Amino acid sequence: QVQLVESGGGLVQPGGSLRLSCAASESIFSSNIMAWYRQAPGKQRELVASVTRRGVTNYAESVKGRFTISRDNAKNTVYLQMYSLKPEDTAVYYCNFLGAPRSTTWGQGTQVSVSS
Repeated sequence: QVQLVESGGGLVQPGGSLRLSCAASESIFSSNIMAWYRQAPGKQRELVASVTRRGVTNYAESVKGRFTISRDNAKNTVYLQMYSLKPEDTAVYYCNFLGAPRSTTWGQGTQVSVSS
């Protein structure tokens, strides 16, 4: 069964930090590059970061130097550590394999709100 469960979001002040977690089913996690995406109100979903099974990472320019993606292959879990959060980081954050189409299974996401 395909499953993705994101957690760890919340409300933080600008400059704050959060750590997101995503537990994925084996069928998604085991053979794929995993990624975090986000969707802000009224905007398209965008790719934030990705990580290969061996830990090679890539980041969107807007989060480079502030976010760190990682994965625990033994736990089928991918993480997103976010530092120096800005109001423009406010969005619902989702994880999935890299290149996942809109038509595939997505989790419920986790809301990140950055506001003073």
